[in-house]
Amino acid sequence: MKKNIPKSPLHAFSAWNQDDVRRSLGLQRLRTSALLQEWLQAQSSPTKAVEERILFLREYLIDNVEFWNEDELKFKFLGPFMQIVNFDDDQRFRAFTQRKLQAVVQTAKGETIRIGGTVDFMIATGRVEPREPFFFLHEYKKERGSSDDPLAQVIVEMLAARTLNGDNAPMYGCYIVGRNWFFLVLEGSNYAVSDAFVATQDDIYQIVAILQATKRYVKARVDAMQD
Repeated sequence: MKKNIPKSPLHAFSAWNQDDVRRSLGLQRLRTSALLQEWLQAQSSPTKAVEERILFLREYLIDNVEFWNEDELKFKFLGPFMQIVNFDDDQRFRAFTQRKLQAVVQTAKGETIRIGGTVDFMIATGRVEPREPFFFLHEYKKERGSSDDPLAQVIVEMLAARTLNGDNAPMYGCYIVGRNWFFLVLEGSNYAVSDAFVATQDDIYQIVAILQATKRYVKARVDAMQD
């Protein structure tokens, strides 16, 4: 993923909001998209052992989500929960956390700017360093009382990744606010965002199905790259 990035001022991922995304980058939000709806309708048939694991983690989250800080949420829930899907069982791609990402992108006015920062979680090719990213997850614990904009931040991360990949393929992402999971697709200059999937409710089973579909999508992309 490392490329020669001009040393122009860096526009950090954490500084973006949805107005910036629309005005500066020309990205427009749609109410929905066919790709998003197909993704959200993913099917899954978990084994009894997996169902028991999901139920345990849901109950654990119910009891603690209001009290955990960000690191506790990651360590005690998100890590074990993402392991249900296990993005690391294919030698060609894996999950990476807290990795740097930078790219030069074009603004709506045709200018170029440098965007970058540290990514919470991404699925990308590579073993030691991420190379081609395909899916991003942005975790943010607080459910209220913050001026941060996790949706805008993950969109800008996805745009940077698409630029580095050198194609215009759709990018998939998710951001988490407390117990609520929001899935989104960036396609061309448009993006669409799901309603909340609530991990303390039965939605948690569909969250697993969506993540499993994500793994299948990444595998298909990597297979196509090697043809």
